[in-house]
Amino acid sequence: MVEFLKPLGGKSLSAAFGAVVLLLSSASAGSAEGARCVADPVAVIARAPTAAMATTPLPADLAADLDAAVKSVLPKVAAPGIIAGVRTPAGYWTSAYGLADPETGRPMEVGMFTRIGSVTKTFTGTLLMQLVESGAVSLDDTIGKYVDDIPNGDRITLRQLANMTSGVQSYTNLDSFQDQLFAQPGRVFSTDELLGLAIPRSPAFEPGERFDYSNSNFVLLGLVIEKVSGKSLAENYQTGIFAPLGIENTFSPGANPDLPDPHPQGYTLQGIVDHPKVATNATNWNPSWSWATGHLVSTVDDLLTFGRALGTGQGLLGTDAQMTRLNAFPKPLGYGIALGCVDGWIGHDGSEPGYTTTLFYDTTSDTTVAVQANSDIFSGDCEDQAVLPDNSTEFTCNSPALRVFSALSDALGHEYAGHD
Repeated sequence: MVEFLKPLGGKSLSAAFGAVVLLLSSASAGSAEGARCVADPVAVIARAPTAAMATTPLPADLAADLDAAVKSVLPKVAAPGIIAGVRTPAGYWTSAYGLADPETGRPMEVGMFTRIGSVTKTFTGTLLMQLVESGAVSLDDTIGKYVDDIPNGDRITLRQLANMTSGVQSYTNLDSFQDQLFAQPGRVFSTDELLGLAIPRSPAFEPGERFDYSNSNFVLLGLVIEKVSGKSLAENYQTGIFAPLGIENTFSPGANPDLPDPHPQGYTLQGIVDHPKVATNATNWNPSWSWATGHLVSTVDDLLTFGRALGTGQGLLGTDAQMTRLNAFPKPLGYGIALGCVDGWIGHDGSEPGYTTTLFYDTTSDTTVAVQANSDIFSGDCEDQAVLPDNSTEFTCNSPALRVFSALSDALGHEYAGHD
């Protein structure tokens, strides 16, 4: 049996995407009720970074508190290993826990490459906003202007695709897709194949009627970005995000299933029938199926750099474009333009077979937190989802990375509400 920090719960592919989104689903994008999620967008955009963020370790007492916070929840985490990082105006902290490879005993290490799942959406959404800023597209353009034969394509806007209110069915929720992926995890999927599964089942509802997390939305946005820019999505990531921010260890793998070294082995319960006894190694499952919605690979330092830029817009977007993005979720919690927001924390979580990731920026304190886990197995009171044998139901169902992030947020003095 794979030796986890403690072997606890799991979820199927249809439920594993966007654990944060489960919390946000009751808050419809665009509602103007209640206090704003980002209290002072102007101040957030204007913040100057400090040199200490990337050069000075955090004070020893705070570092000890962060370390203790992670260790306090490890018994609840269904993952062999964890990498965590924090950047504040006073300095940085990173640490690793557990095992990168339970078979060999290799420890988890800061700097390892992992798949970041739906955190990719924040990168794709940033490219979309760059096109908006340049005048190449409008958020109010319809998808039918760029992609043919989409049901309601003359009414679904790019904004509705980005904020998950389009009504386009998510291919990842369909048994027809899951059967193919789990039968052949090495299979290469084209965008035509993915949309060919989703489009016949669309629309799920009228455009703008409600929130529904759909990976098909971001496949469509990836196609728009490629068509308008005349460049591949990978080239757009490089020129629009990686190069401006100086991050060198984040990349688009395309249909290459191999992770660069060093990387941890990743474990999943997805695709296992009946009641799973052990986790499956999903390290080299082909990522082509998740493309613009979830296929990027990164490291904790790159995530921390991108996370702050995502929150402030600095190095990525001008003031007007970033204001549009920060004002897209006016309630205390909600989903905006490829971003979730909970009480001032903005960012995303991600789940890819074998890995979970969280990346959030605290708009109240200029603090960025990133967590990587080499498992996508949930733990806690997960109702009818598949769990490992000695799962406990004495605490809330959560993913490995999001549980650790929540503990870190509490130690930082601004608790991320909604998950223990």
